[in-house]
Parts: sequence; structure tokens; C-alpha cells
Amino acid sequence: MSEIKKAAIIGGGVIGGGWAARFLLNGWDVIISDPDPEAERKVGEVLANARRSLPALSDVSVPKEGRLSFASSIAEAVSDADWIQESVPERLDIKHTILAEIQKHCPADALIGSSTSGFKPSELQQGAARPEQIFVAHPFNPVYLLPVIELVGVQATLERARDVLDGIGMKPLIVRKEIDAHIADRFLEAVWREALWLVKDGIATTQEIDDVIRFGFGMRWAQMGLFETYRIAGGEAGMRHFIAQFGPCLSWPWTKLMDVPELTDELTDMIADQSDAQSGMHSIRELERIRDDNLVAIMRALKGRNWGSGELLNTHDARNKPALPTAIDAPFTTLERVIPVDWMDYNGHMNESRYGQVFSDAGDVVMQMVGADQDYIASGLSYFTVSNEIGYLNETHLGDAIHVRTQVLEARGKKLRMYHEMIRTADGELLSTCNQLLIHVSLETRRACEPEGEVLAKITALGEAQSKLPKPASMRD
Repeated sequence: MSEIKKAAIIGGGVIGGGWAARFLLNGWDVIISDPDPEAERKVGEVLANARRSLPALSDVSVPKEGRLSFASSIAEAVSDADWIQESVPERLDIKHTILAEIQKHCPADALIGSSTSGFKPSELQQGAARPEQIFVAHPFNPVYLLPVIELVGVQATLERARDVLDGIGMKPLIVRKEIDAHIADRFLEAVWREALWLVKDGIATTQEIDDVIRFGFGMRWAQMGLFETYRIAGGEAGMRHFIAQFGPCLSWPWTKLMDVPELTDELTDMIADQSDAQSGMHSIRELERIRDDNLVAIMRALKGRNWGSGELLNTHDARNKPALPTAIDAPFTTLERVIPVDWMDYNGHMNESRYGQVFSDAGDVVMQMVGADQDYIASGLSYFTVSNEIGYLNETHLGDAIHVRTQVLEARGKKLRMYHEMIRTADGELLSTCNQLLIHVSLETRRACEPEGEVLAKITALGEAQSKLPKPASMRD
């Protein structure tokens, strides 16, 4: 593939727009082909939500956004694309026509994924010039936040696709055998059928069904899935006990999973009316933002536990983490990030406690620069923060890209004193300052002690180099 990565998105609806955002915000150039005259506006609205939410999952600087363009034809869109994602309506005849046009004009080694939720790759490949080039890459909405992608097709092609998806922070799942509706939608269809019966028979409303999920098993599924959840339900005896205890109920006539209710006008109206009463006070864009904010908060919470999607995000952050500063004869950048929704308070700006986290993270970078890393800490030595004197100069808001500029004021013996400035990247506005003092300690005695070995040498060199600098301008004011 070429050095500059390019994705062509064929179909700019909700799913296509989500794909465009996922690639674009991970540094890929994106070109979109869609005959809808409103495509540019619709994709722009999806991108606005993605720009607000996807960077908030990261605790490091995100890749520079790629270049977005719109093509006048499929041929123009795919002519030099590395990845081509087809997201047109779920009609096999339409997909065959589009895929034939794509293969006519795209590079022979381009990856061609289809967002289809139901068709098998063998069906998509019928009559194709290069069948092995076409595969299923089935995402979940919003594509720019939810990481799992179901991949179905030729193994060699899927392995290439998996590497690409790994690189943009996704969780590719290679499906072992092709099957109608793949894996996830088969679960969703089962739950959907049962929900339709519960509404039709007057057992529950749409809101009551949603409440059962979001206040109950949905929270368990979000971080452990199905089998791990049921393993716990089996107690100390584990999964075998769970199956022995609850297995017999599978033969009871509880569900109607194989019996589909007729979607009459009456049932359709009932569901639509209940849904309007439940959520009609919000526009679709408002619901999307509520959904995105909730997903970001849940996924960021899982980052702290390094579990499920949180572990995936930590791995992706580690991949994007910038190199440590090496030039020590001037103030240096110790942190770059975007302010996430879970850092906001009731006043609509960043809570004061989060400023401490920003400056703590910046101080950690200096510790790593001098070699006080995890190995050093494991040896029984580290730095403790003694004081943070924080000045709150301007409001910091959701989605602000910020960076921290750090100057070492003292690095001698047990003491490490730093001065941090938190700056809004877009306009250079100084938002906050912090005078931070750290003391080197023994983790065994929990008392101050001198640094040792390479750390002592590096901290001394850093202190000497930075001591020649003038006092930061914001300290002189």
C-alpha cells in the first residue's frame, strides 16, 4: 500500500459516515461517493459528533486528521484507494452493481469491505472479477465509537483487513464460517423478536423493555458479555453448574424466538407511538450526542480497569503515544490531549480536580524522561507529589484540545520542582498553571531518599540544562 493511506467510502449514510469518521480521525485521507445531493451535509453532521466524541476516548494526542473529499463518481473515489467500504442499501442486486463498478476502477490489491448486516460474502462475490477481494466488514453504529467489526471472507484477505482495523483502534472479529446475519445480528434478531411479542401482547412498553436492558443485563453485557456473565452466575462451581441448574428451562415454552409476530399497521403504530412518548422530546442529533457521551463515559471507565473495550483503548493509546521529549535546553511539551465529557461539571466546564490530573500526567512524563519508569518503581524507588499550586486562569470546555508546556525549576537531590502551563491548542490561550513539587522516596520506608543510578544522572543533567532558562513569563506576571 502507498505511504499515504486512503479510504473510499461508497454510500455516505449513517454507517458510511461513521466509517468515514473512523478513518479520517485516525489519520487516513477519505473520499466519499454518494449520489445524494445532501450527502455532504449529512456526513458533516456525523463528523461533527465524531470529532466531539472519538478523541475523548484517548489520553494521548490523537493522529492528525486526514483530508476529506467528495467524488463525482465511484471511479474517481476508488482509483487509488487502499481500503474501499461499500455501505449502500441492503439489496443484493444493488450491491452487485456497485461492487462490479468498484472492481472495474480500483487497484487489484485494494481491500473491498461491505457493511452488509445479512448477506454472506459468497453472495456478494457472485459474478465478481476478483471474488477474493470482496469481504464482509460489518460494523455497529456509531462506527466511530463502537470498535467491533465482523469480518467474513477469504482468510488471506481478512488478515490484511484485520491489520488495518487494528491500526484505527477497532476490534476485528474474524467469523469462522459464513452464515446469514453473521454473529451479532443473530443475537439482536432474537432479542428483537421477543421484544415485539412483549409489546404486541401488552406485557411491556418500548420504554419498559429498554429499561430492563439498560438498568439490568445490558450493563453486565457491556463489560463481560454473555458467557463470562453466566459463568459468574454459576458460582464457585462455574459454567457446568450454571448449565446444570438453568439448562432444563431451555425446553420450557417461555419464548417465541422461532415465531415472528406479524408487523400489522396496528402493531407498528403501537410501537411508534410508545417510542415517540419515550424519546420524541429529543431530535435524532440530540439522541446521537446523548448516546455518544454515554458510550464515551462507559468506555473511559473501563479504561481505568483495563477491561473489555477499555483494554482495547489503552492499547490504541499506547500505539499513538508520542515519544518522550529529548531536547532539554528549553521548555518542552509533556502532554497533548482532548478534554472528555466525564471531566465536565455542573457549571459546563472542566472540574477543578481534573486540572490536577492533567498536571499529574505531565509530571509523570518528566519522571519517565529521567528513567523513573515502571521498572524503577518496581525496584522500590519513586517520586511522590508534595504540593500542587494550581492557578485557574480561563475556562476549559468539552472537546478543547490542550497541551502542557513544562519547565523544570529545580532538579537536585531529592527535590524535583516543575512549572506547568496548560494551553488551549487552537488559540494559544493560557488556561491554567501549576507549580509542582515532587520528592524522591523509598517505597520500602516511605521516606525521602536520594535518586539512584541512571535516574540520578539524568535528573541532574535535566536540572542543570533547565536552570539556565529565564523564569516562565506567567510566573513573572
